[in-house]
Amino acid sequence: MLKTLFEQQRTSLNHFFDSIEIAAAEKVFDQLLACKGVVILSGVGKSGHIAQKISTTLVSTGTRSTFLSPAHALHGDVGFVTSQDIFVSLSKSGETQELLDLLPFVQKKGAFTIAVVSQSGSRLEKGSDLSVLLPVARELCPYDLAPTTSTTVQLLFGDCLAIALMQAKNFKVADFADNHPAGLLGKKITLKVSDLMLRGEAIPICCPEDRLIDSLHALTAKRCGCLIVCDKEHRLIGIFTDGDLRRAIHAKGPDALQTPLAHLMTSSPLTTASRGLAVDAMRLMEEDPSRLITVLPVVDEGKVIGLLRMHDIIQAGLR
Repeated sequence: MLKTLFEQQRTSLNHFFDSIEIAAAEKVFDQLLACKGVVILSGVGKSGHIAQKISTTLVSTGTRSTFLSPAHALHGDVGFVTSQDIFVSLSKSGETQELLDLLPFVQKKGAFTIAVVSQSGSRLEKGSDLSVLLPVARELCPYDLAPTTSTTVQLLFGDCLAIALMQAKNFKVADFADNHPAGLLGKKITLKVSDLMLRGEAIPICCPEDRLIDSLHALTAKRCGCLIVCDKEHRLIGIFTDGDLRRAIHAKGPDALQTPLAHLMTSSPLTTASRGLAVDAMRLMEEDPSRLITVLPVVDEGKVIGLLRMHDIIQAGLR
């Protein structure tokens, strides 16, 4: 059953992509890009839910937007509309009475009006300053009644508009972070390595000439699963991990304990910088599935200033 419906929806969406008039869509984009006020979206029922979602996507990607309920607008909220705004109405039929009733009052305020419809020749299309037709062959609903395919193409169109505007406005990751300070998304684009790394005495640092037996206490007490091997100026030389310990004991037996770390460590380990995003450091640690990396030395200007552990990344909720 589901496989058949997936195929039917795929066919319907292909019809949308093959049939939409790009020139009309570009005109809508140009109007929204030039908007000096607020992009106001409106709709009724399922189209109203889609209009609200598109509006929130516009806001989070750098375009001032809001949703206006037709019912509330006709009872006072139309006072929000100004001549600087663009009013975008979503309606499959283009005959939604609430939108038709609201349209002249929005136009009286001087706002530019755009109709997004799926049936040509509708009153909403004819009454608006600009319109775009979103082609829909039929709804996925077997009775061609429940809004399914029509709302899907509305959402597709709105998302594409939002991202096109985002790109045209050169909206950066830093701007995105300002709009998403909370939750996992906020953490991914705001949390830096410096926010999670160990510092100072918490870093298990040793010298290359130190013998393994003299360094075991630091390896155990600091509970980092590694030793960072540095010279006296804190320049990174290598790293000695729990894995290196097992390999050393296996290869040398008791003699490993008397061996300097310079002969047991891993030279030129991967590193990260304190100003980098923690999520990027996490990706670096997971880049090679065959090589498990759980710690990264943090190096700024050639010197070790911290240690980032996968444990702390997980604790921060990034994974």
